[in-house]
Amino acid sequence: MKIIIVSDTHMPKKAKKLPSVLMRELNGCDLIIHAGDWQTIDVYHEFKTFAPVEGVYGNTDSEEICGLFRESLLLEIKGYKIGVVHGHGQGKTTEKRSIAAFGNERVDCIIFGHSHIPVNKDESGLTLFNPGSPTDKRRQPQYSFGIMEIEDKMHLRHIFYDSKV
Repeated sequence: MKIIIVSDTHMPKKAKKLPSVLMRELNGCDLIIHAGDWQTIDVYHEFKTFAPVEGVYGNTDSEEICGLFRESLLLEIKGYKIGVVHGHGQGKTTEKRSIAAFGNERVDCIIFGHSHIPVNKDESGLTLFNPGSPTDKRRQPQYSFGIMEIEDKMHLRHIFYDSKV
């Protein structure tokens, strides 16, 4: 199973279309997970043309997106519990807010966004994954998104690239 993970697309403000490297990976994927800050519903509709889409809203999303998605989401995929949250809020770091969003719920992985900083690390058996942003790298050296592959085990990796064209 191949899952594309994105966050912080901020379209059309930061890009008029999805980057070509992301478009290539979307072909043939089984699921798309968006961790918020879509900006407009058009992004959701474009992703839906490739695969089913799951996601949450972020702090810059339109009322339409906030009405369609929740603040956090818990998915069970091939035996893995995956939490999804944008990670915005007051106090703490984005990572700590993301972990706190799932309280005592046992999850294998938390996907979050907000900071635009790519993260892929293990914290006491919990995988924390931020795909970065495919269109707004901020102070990062490259744009990025993530790919999760689940066969016998869950494997997460980033795709990094220099141009959002």
